[in-house]
Amino acid sequence: MKKEKILLIYSLLIYFSFLSCNKDDHDQSQVNLRFISEEYKPFNYQENSKATGLASDVLKDVCKQLNTACKIEFLPWEEGYEAALKNENTVLFSTTLNSTRKDKFKWAGPIASVDWNFYATSQISPALNDLDDAKTVDKIGVIADYAIEEYLVQEGFTNLIYCDDLTDAVNKLLNGEIDLFPSDQYTTESTLQSLGKSSYALSNVLTIKTELIYFAFNINTSDDIIADFQKAIDTIKKNGRLRELTQFYLNTSRYPDIMQVYTEPYPPLTYRNENGEIGGYGTDIVKEIMKRNKTYYDIHLSSWRNGYQMALNNPNFCLFTMDRTEIRENLFQWVGPIGTNTTWFYTKAGSGISINSMNDARNLNAVGTVSSWFSTQYLQNLGFTNLILDGDPEVLTERLMTGQIDAFVCTDITFPDILGQLGYNYTGVSPAFSLMSSDFYIAFSKTTPATTVAQWQSTLDAIKSDGTFNEIGNKWFPEQ
Repeated sequence: MKKEKILLIYSLLIYFSFLSCNKDDHDQSQVNLRFISEEYKPFNYQENSKATGLASDVLKDVCKQLNTACKIEFLPWEEGYEAALKNENTVLFSTTLNSTRKDKFKWAGPIASVDWNFYATSQISPALNDLDDAKTVDKIGVIADYAIEEYLVQEGFTNLIYCDDLTDAVNKLLNGEIDLFPSDQYTTESTLQSLGKSSYALSNVLTIKTELIYFAFNINTSDDIIADFQKAIDTIKKNGRLRELTQFYLNTSRYPDIMQVYTEPYPPLTYRNENGEIGGYGTDIVKEIMKRNKTYYDIHLSSWRNGYQMALNNPNFCLFTMDRTEIRENLFQWVGPIGTNTTWFYTKAGSGISINSMNDARNLNAVGTVSSWFSTQYLQNLGFTNLILDGDPEVLTERLMTGQIDAFVCTDITFPDILGQLGYNYTGVSPAFSLMSSDFYIAFSKTTPATTVAQWQSTLDAIKSDGTFNEIGNKWFPEQ
């Protein structure tokens, strides 16, 4: 009996020692995070010496879920950015995730979506069709280390004038010291309001790109902390809290879901129909997959270049439809195939331009092709130097039909619809030379969980097996 008691006491000591170790491990995971932000209304700002705004309130909710302290420091952006880069367990918000920053931080979010626009005064609004037009403007105001400033520098802008902050930039724009200022609708309107100006004092003259807003963690922060933070953000998306905050602070119900699903205007595969809904062959397939998976996400229509860059940078991102090529193979994860198309060099009928080889195409004066399309990447890889780029296939189609370019590179599955929308007939063009045939897919960002991609592929396989895939194809391509 005595021996049994000794064994029992020994077992209890081991058990409580184990509990103690677990408790110590848990305590060690409760790291005090340093939260840094800037005055960036309506996302994060101070009111009566208290942190408020969409992002600040999201952070408070997350900290409450995680039972951790939530003290927010407000610093100038450059100072806060450097602190988050250098100091472990430091968090910077609101921060946009882009190619320059992606590998410098760890990320949790997104909590908001913003369109970056070029703003001008309502009295003097330069006509801009694309970024190249903006490069010819005299002075564009920017703020150092802002995501949009980094992007414009990356795009080769040399006409940038540096401003101290949002108030300084908007004042300079209103006073005529700069011609354009890149910003988003929400902070622009808030800055105008703080200056006692009408929200109509400035006009959006060109949408540049869309970016998603996150919490950026110092790169040495524990992955477990990031995972807990992300789980808490996902919770406030599911329970409606993020929608509530977005409506209150941004006057919109548009907010990024757990998965972002984007497409481009590319009829008949994807486009906005006469009822304002996003439809098309590819859209029907994606909607059918989501319906069967019992997870529906809003589908956003965007330029291809914009959607492509977002898919390269952001986790949990779906972009369709995308041709699967050697250049792209390792940049994305793939679900499909969902179709096949042939890419042609199209010329205007009766133009007398003949293309019988790649060398003939290389020797043309001007070949139109859409930025970031797989055909553009392919031709650039072949060393073509006569490419005229634009983000909008309709612009290039119009240039082809008016003789401004010699040829336009497009697929046979979409070009008839593009022509029809502009009032032209397919008989007005000639498929002069075939560039390639390729399959197109639904693409996911590399950082999307592999289990999600596998589920979508499995569901697509089921759609093919039961005949639904063919029925969708017959709806959109009855002649095939």
